[in-house]
Amino acid sequence: MSNQLIVRGAPQEYSCHEGSWSTLPDHLNARKLTKLLVLHGNDSWEAAKPYLPDLSEFDSTYEYYGGVCTDQRTSEVVALFQKSKTEAIVAVGGGKITDLAKQAAHQLRCPVIILPTLASTCAAYTPLSVMYFEDGAMDRFDIFPQANALVLIEPRVILASPRKLLIAGIADTLAKWYEGDAIIRQLDTVPVEVQVAHFAAKQCQENLLTYSYDALAAMDQQELNAAFLTVVETNILLAGMVGGFGDEYGRTAGAHSIHDAITMIPESHHQLHGNKVAYGIFVQLVIEKNLPEIEKLLPFYQKLELPTCLADMNMHFTEEDYRRVAERATIPEESIHLLAEEISPEIVIAAMKELETFITDKK
Repeated sequence: MSNQLIVRGAPQEYSCHEGSWSTLPDHLNARKLTKLLVLHGNDSWEAAKPYLPDLSEFDSTYEYYGGVCTDQRTSEVVALFQKSKTEAIVAVGGGKITDLAKQAAHQLRCPVIILPTLASTCAAYTPLSVMYFEDGAMDRFDIFPQANALVLIEPRVILASPRKLLIAGIADTLAKWYEGDAIIRQLDTVPVEVQVAHFAAKQCQENLLTYSYDALAAMDQQELNAAFLTVVETNILLAGMVGGFGDEYGRTAGAHSIHDAITMIPESHHQLHGNKVAYGIFVQLVIEKNLPEIEKLLPFYQKLELPTCLADMNMHFTEEDYRRVAERATIPEESIHLLAEEISPEIVIAAMKELETFITDKK
């Protein structure tokens, strides 16, 4: 870990309220933007349309993002932007659309405006992109020196999004505490910026354990409530603050390293990012010899139907699978090495197997 700490605390502008998308033309005019490249998905685009403002006064090019966030697709978006001579990218959709837009905007040195349709990650808030190989395995994440220009959250769109995606976001955000705390508690002196990150990480955990059930009830009833808004902003804003203020001290540790490694297994590709992170939290807690915390979280996981072990994801590893995942999780550049514990492929294999036994005994 480097000694240099850089704060990337927030987008240039952020707003979350009913009707926020209707303000987009005002924001575009204030920024003197007239030509737009709008990246969107398929299902999310249909869900977004009723809430999108009239953009007829702007010269807009609309493009399906392609279902992936890869270097190849980024190059194609960059070429389209240059051909259409647009001035900004507007991303309407989930995490991969957002990450693709941010990567392209960075290369083009243009503003990126984000209208998230999900609260499954903090992608809308953070100036980084998670990049994948063409086969779907995770490649890397790139951090950018410029903030996202504008984030507008319309909670009614997210209220109508698939329930399982909010749950995946809850799991991904819960990891902010378990990973951030594992790193920060090792510090003898905690810089003020990292104190902010630590506070935000703890607030993530507290908000999610307190409000998730009522937030999901709001989705079931299709009625906004305070709990739903709290969970949405926890998954996007608070989660983004952890890495934004903590930098390397607040991004990822063991849980995401396990996630990254599991993406090598084709059978994992049908699992949402947050589900694999949820499993990674438990593997990290086994490595930390903190089984009581797993017992504390089990009822929460079970009520949200989050995976507690490989079997819950319909995955059954061979010895070769365990070895491949453990070796990938412990490559030198992986953040699992930020844990205080000794880390090796053998330790990760033992932790994954111990978790399977522990969960089986609890069922």
